[in-house]
Amino acid sequence: MLHGRSSELATVDRLVRAARAGGSGVLVLRGEPGIGKSALLDSAADSAADTAEGMRVLRGCGIEFEAELPFAGLHLLLRPVLDGVAGLPAPQRRALESAFGLGPAVPADRMLVGLAVLSLVSELAAEVPLLCLVDDAQWLDRPSAEALLFAARRLGAESTAMIFAARDGRPAFAAPGLPSLSLTGLAPRDAAALVDERDATLAPDVRARVLAEAAGNPLALIELPLVLDTGTCGPLPLTDRLQAAFHGQVARLPAPTRELLLLAAADDSGELAVILRAAPHDVRHLPPAIEAGLVRLDEADRRLAFRHPLVRAAVYQGATLDQRLAAHRALADALAGTERADLRAWHLAAAATGTDERAAAELERAAAQAAERNGHAAAAAAYERAAELSPPARGRLFVQAAEAALAAGELDRARTLAERARPELRDPSPSSRPEVRDAPPSAGPEAHDAPLSRRLARALAAALSGQGAFRQANRVLIEQVAAGRDDDPDAALGTLMDAVGNAWFAGDRDMVARTADQLDAIGGGAGPLRLVQDWIVSLAMERSTEGLPPMGEVVAAARRGHAQPLHLMHIAGLGLIAGLDYQAYDLTAEVTAESRAAGTIGLLPPALYHLAVAESALGRHRDAEGSATEALTIAEDTGQWQWSSLSAGVLAYLAAVEGDEERCRALAARTRSSSDGKIFSPGAPRADWALGLLDLAHGRAEPALEHLERVADGPARHQLPGQRCAPDLVEAAVRLGSPERAAEPYRRFAELARRLRRAAVGALAERCAALLEPGAEEHYRAALHLHEQDSRTFEHARTELLYGEWLRRARRKAEARTHLTAALERFDRVGARPWAERADAELHATGLTIRRAAPGVLAGLTPQELQIVRLAAQGLSNRDIAAQLFISPRTVGHHLYKAFPKLGVASRAELAGLPLHD
Repeated sequence: MLHGRSSELATVDRLVRAARAGGSGVLVLRGEPGIGKSALLDSAADSAADTAEGMRVLRGCGIEFEAELPFAGLHLLLRPVLDGVAGLPAPQRRALESAFGLGPAVPADRMLVGLAVLSLVSELAAEVPLLCLVDDAQWLDRPSAEALLFAARRLGAESTAMIFAARDGRPAFAAPGLPSLSLTGLAPRDAAALVDERDATLAPDVRARVLAEAAGNPLALIELPLVLDTGTCGPLPLTDRLQAAFHGQVARLPAPTRELLLLAAADDSGELAVILRAAPHDVRHLPPAIEAGLVRLDEADRRLAFRHPLVRAAVYQGATLDQRLAAHRALADALAGTERADLRAWHLAAAATGTDERAAAELERAAAQAAERNGHAAAAAAYERAAELSPPARGRLFVQAAEAALAAGELDRARTLAERARPELRDPSPSSRPEVRDAPPSAGPEAHDAPLSRRLARALAAALSGQGAFRQANRVLIEQVAAGRDDDPDAALGTLMDAVGNAWFAGDRDMVARTADQLDAIGGGAGPLRLVQDWIVSLAMERSTEGLPPMGEVVAAARRGHAQPLHLMHIAGLGLIAGLDYQAYDLTAEVTAESRAAGTIGLLPPALYHLAVAESALGRHRDAEGSATEALTIAEDTGQWQWSSLSAGVLAYLAAVEGDEERCRALAARTRSSSDGKIFSPGAPRADWALGLLDLAHGRAEPALEHLERVADGPARHQLPGQRCAPDLVEAAVRLGSPERAAEPYRRFAELARRLRRAAVGALAERCAALLEPGAEEHYRAALHLHEQDSRTFEHARTELLYGEWLRRARRKAEARTHLTAALERFDRVGARPWAERADAELHATGLTIRRAAPGVLAGLTPQELQIVRLAAQGLSNRDIAAQLFISPRTVGHHLYKAFPKLGVASRAELAGLPLHD
């Protein structure tokens, strides 16, 4: 019986019952040691078993000593169901087999393992509802935690419940966005009932002291009587007092038993065979610890488990330093020649008391193996510890650790490791350590210092820019090239491509100028990559581009000749600036499709963001919403703050088009919400554009103009929002009666339109001219003619609206009705509510009332439902769709079940006949 936990038990029970009924849910239990988290997990397991329908239960836990071993925690959880891995889609199956060492190492995105977990969970739950319980989640290795959280966030209709239990404090189990339940101490009455149930014979003074000292902690209420009876309890934190209680129990055991327990505590994996190989005593000395309730033995798995993590801590910390070092050496020897070389390496490191080249070499091998299995966080930890043990190779190993941390998305850690490498590389020299010569090629010494220094600079800059510190990142890259250590022009151009990107996003003229100086200094000829950089720098500095080849030709050549996905995104961004919206769309759609097929989830946020920008520019707003929503979700899951900020900006703009004030403002705030302490929020310019458009839509010209001036005249005016917001700024200024405030932005936009010679951009320039220059009607007609050549629905409608308003004011009502009706139809088509209402009001003013068209068949679908329906219409199975969208097949089925009635269809076969695209 659990005293005083009726509310918590009800919460857990609701979660389990929902899973049995076909739903899914996640819960994170939090609290101090001994507060009852494990007891609630036990209760959940009992509840799952107590049903006629049955429910499969998977249990796992984080193990402190395995926190640096990639996928150790995930393997422990899924070990009973690994036979189901064979049925997963091939990329997911290979990724999971590689992660568990069950197949060859394959390069894969770290989140692909999470998708494999989601698919496996979905398949298992299709047979019988599933309950996954993970205790001590704070000690999960990083790759396991990422994979489980990735799956947990995407549970929908899988008949699955996931419950994590995590201790408060450090290390923390970060699970943003997941529901959590914090456990506090028992109420006095419940605490007293628990004490009396355990020992009704306690002396009154001891009982009173136990209740006071325990502060409602259930484990303390059970264990403190033993300490208080011996008089050893002093003014210590509760955790220390509990450890003292367990240490007292351990101290009463025979010495051989204590030695076995120390080995088990030092190993922490619980593998009895390993413990016995390392022990000077045999298994006959184990029963006293089992009988004392300190450990339990799983006969089936032959694993030894401590009753509570604090028991293990009491055993380990109660031993002397010499005893602990000896235990780790014995365990390392016991693991020699086994498949657990990574665990052996960590035991060797734990036994080291100073420089130890042997342990460093073993750790380096373990790091390389972890990286091959996409366990980048574990690789970073192993490289870092190897660096500490090997002074001759310290600089190189810290660089490798920083690169691995970067691959794991641990930006703070990558930055710290790179900073630790910098003093070591002032006079870098490759290691001559013989052990390293035998290490895997990826871990070998560098041939000379320049490539290593360049790797360090790019790793540090990537960590800085990922945190929004673009100026610092740019300075690191510029210093790397300027110091004369880069004698390879092609490599220098690659380094400076990163610097160009940072300068572009920061909008800092001095930064751009420094980057341009280095581009000029290193030469590099007129290759496609160099020309892309020249164009970007010229645009950012607003200097003449007359000496450069046409931007369209540069983009096309760079696309053909440069295959790095992130650099392709720079090329796509330049294409959008050049008005090559269709080409940018094709390029980003191609990179997105390739990333989906390869399972490189980490590349999807930049690809989907640029795809969303291209779709938005083309007027395909529903498509853009789907792409940006997915980009935002994945960026937040993978810690890519830059792309989450940018994607939120796109969504804010789309919400502004629809006139959704609450959503627009919330999304605009999200572009900045993660930027505390950061130098620049990359999504802020588009967010300001969105807020200006929102105010303009609702007739608030003055705040609209203020927002838009901040974009058009701010440091980011060279970026796409700074350029393309000009037509909105012109309209706001004219409506406010201050057209002079639009003069300079209009001049720049008109020049842009002349340079680009794109119909869609030219139409907007003519519309601006109609508002600001004489001969309005001629400009309106020219704008509409250009719109007909390349119609973008929303902007085309706004030109029709403005011209219709002009005609009505000129008392040409019949002509006005034609254009106002066209505007209303187009606004309704894209869901631009306030704009449609304005067009409708203008029509009423001409004396015409028309019946508004009903919303299209797509209007009621969510972005994800629309994505799924489109893929289903192409004939893809639920499983294929799930693999593309990184959700489970059952979630796909659930979305189709909801979408079919909205579309008025009953089967997939009917989808092909519907207009499912903008």
